[in-house]
Amino acid sequence: MEYKLLIINPGSTSTKISLFADEKELFCRSRFHDAPVLLQYPHVNDQVPFRYQVILEMLEQEGVDPSEIDVFVGRGGSACTQPSGVTVIDRKLYDDTEAAVGGSEHAAKLGVMLAWKFSLAYHRPAYTLNPTNVDEFCDYARLTGIRGLYRVSHSHFLNHKAVAEAHAKALGKPYEECSLVTAHIDGGVTVGAHYGGRMIDGSMGADGEGPFAPTRIGSVPVLELLDYIEAHSIDDVRRMCSRSGGFVSLFGTSNADTVHALVDQGDKKATLVWNTMIYQICKSIGEMSTVLCGKVDAIVLTGGLMRFDDIAAGIRERCGWIAPIHVYPGEMEQETMALSVLKVLRGETAARTYSGKNVWQGFEGVTF
Repeated sequence: MEYKLLIINPGSTSTKISLFADEKELFCRSRFHDAPVLLQYPHVNDQVPFRYQVILEMLEQEGVDPSEIDVFVGRGGSACTQPSGVTVIDRKLYDDTEAAVGGSEHAAKLGVMLAWKFSLAYHRPAYTLNPTNVDEFCDYARLTGIRGLYRVSHSHFLNHKAVAEAHAKALGKPYEECSLVTAHIDGGVTVGAHYGGRMIDGSMGADGEGPFAPTRIGSVPVLELLDYIEAHSIDDVRRMCSRSGGFVSLFGTSNADTVHALVDQGDKKATLVWNTMIYQICKSIGEMSTVLCGKVDAIVLTGGLMRFDDIAAGIRERCGWIAPIHVYPGEMEQETMALSVLKVLRGETAARTYSGKNVWQGFEGVTF
């Protein structure tokens, strides 16, 4: 039996879909959404009807009837933390995703919500793979200096894991035997450290951590942020963490092509902002290399912004001494989601059912 799989991948600046017939990608389409368009919707959840219509339009342009699709696969996030792997999208996962019980509001969550909406409309199964809230952190990555406040795994886990496994294969080594630093560089930027077949640490990009990016504020000194909140609001800062920070705050657009065109024209402000972003990415890569005790097999760069050669050049200049640097432009998310779910459909592996409980339940033998 041939399976047709629709892969739904909402990002902070785009909606991307692919249609697969088994392993073959029949088409891939993406529509860019500038920040002013998405900021018309007060909450991320409010974007569901808009994005659903965008997907229907792209399918119509390709001459595809959604009723002919066998399974819907959506990128995910915002629910309780989960183990890596394929998970069935059911009502409980949908409800927890909608409510963002995991505490992170990011457009990736819309993948689960949209796949579920298509699943109900066309009576087909729906799955997600390696959502942004997959948790493989080591204990040292969790604790903070505030009692009861812990770092949580919120990252571009799907693409981090996909490129890490792909590069391990290119090295001719099992992923479980590799020590890698991966950087996903696009509308949001996150950097991760991989060891023993797990991403044991990573920056929480949509939570206000790590480098700033087209839609993210990145790390900001806490006292300075508190002063900012006094003059604005907590809701303003929440939006800036994942939707209206970074380039959006500094230029009024999340369009990296627009900002980079200014860099090419010699604009001083754009040059300063762009190079500072690269500088901060390098700092984050250096941080994750220390997690691996400096024993790094490779630094792997991926994401949509890797279409700009000066980003890789800047990272090589500052981080090339750490380990060899390899670039995987774009992302491997569409193919990875399709092939992983295809294995489930063929009975080669099993999908998990969402538990509604966080992976991490506290430090073993330690009480605070």
